[in-house]
Amino acid sequence: MVFMEFIPPLEFSLLGGWIFLLGESLVSGLTLILVPKEIRQRLLDRSNFSKKQRIFLMMSKSFALINIILITMTPLSLNSVEFYFGMIIYAFGMVCLISAILSFIKTPLDEPVTKGLYRISRHPQEVMIAVTFFGICLLIGSGLAILILVIAKIFTHFCILAEEEACIKQYGESYKEYMKEVPRYFIFF
Repeated sequence: MVFMEFIPPLEFSLLGGWIFLLGESLVSGLTLILVPKEIRQRLLDRSNFSKKQRIFLMMSKSFALINIILITMTPLSLNSVEFYFGMIIYAFGMVCLISAILSFIKTPLDEPVTKGLYRISRHPQEVMIAVTFFGICLLIGSGLAILILVIAKIFTHFCILAEEEACIKQYGESYKEYMKEVPRYFIFF
């Protein structure tokens, strides 16, 4: 039985982390392609970010890119406990991510998204992307990939704070009430 390594061997393999990364990328990519332009703009709008918030966004994206490269270049850690836990976590994350995306798409543009997983988290898409990537990191058995993911998500947190500021400006008191009732990251406020 193989156990997780901090730095696993880096080599492209047909049975590599890229397979599961492809699944997550297809869901995200199809969302961006298939949704109406207005919804895509709402999902990707960062025009309200300050210079500092844009730096956090760039840092988040940079660490995410490093993680993607590491995942792409690492074979799956087959026959390990981490692999099986990773499969379960990945599948859970993907199902919940798709559910969150559907709630986002179905919500009228002039309302904050508060249905589905948005009833228990203000940012279920971000949380489920993190869960999905954590599952992939387990699938490849890489402690380094997990560390890089955590760093990326720390920077993402500051981007989420900026998004919440924009939602308060856009939706006013209804979003403030929503913030009081629903935690930012499921059980974490």
